[in-house]
Amino acid sequence: QVQLVESGGGSVQAGGSLRLSCAASGRTFSGNAMAWFRQAPGKEREFVVVTSWIGGRTYNADYTESVKGRFTAWRDNAKNTLYLQMNRLKPDDTAVYYCAGRSKSAATPHRDDYDYWGQGTQVTVSS
Repeated sequence: QVQLVESGGGSVQAGGSLRLSCAASGRTFSGNAMAWFRQAPGKEREFVVVTSWIGGRTYNADYTESVKGRFTAWRDNAKNTLYLQMNRLKPDDTAVYYCAGRSKSAATPHRDDYDYWGQGTQVTVSS
């Protein structure tokens, strides 16, 4: 059984930082796309970043515009884990953050393209 388990959420003031982790089990995602999405209250789940393997131990990361320069995603294949470092957090970043994995390698920002989801971790940023 494939599981994705997020951790690292919490409450911070604007300008602060958090690091999220997503530990995968049940299969390896080393050659497959993995992503972070988020869902704020009353809103649809939205794309944050997707990581895709481009060769060797190198991954590409594509970010939604609103987090570019503030968020950084990377993967540790040895731990089968996806990370998201979030700096200079804003109140608009408040949401439940979800980790997602695909059975395919191609990167996509569309949530319907993902086969596996974590349970989510809450991030709250106060002004």
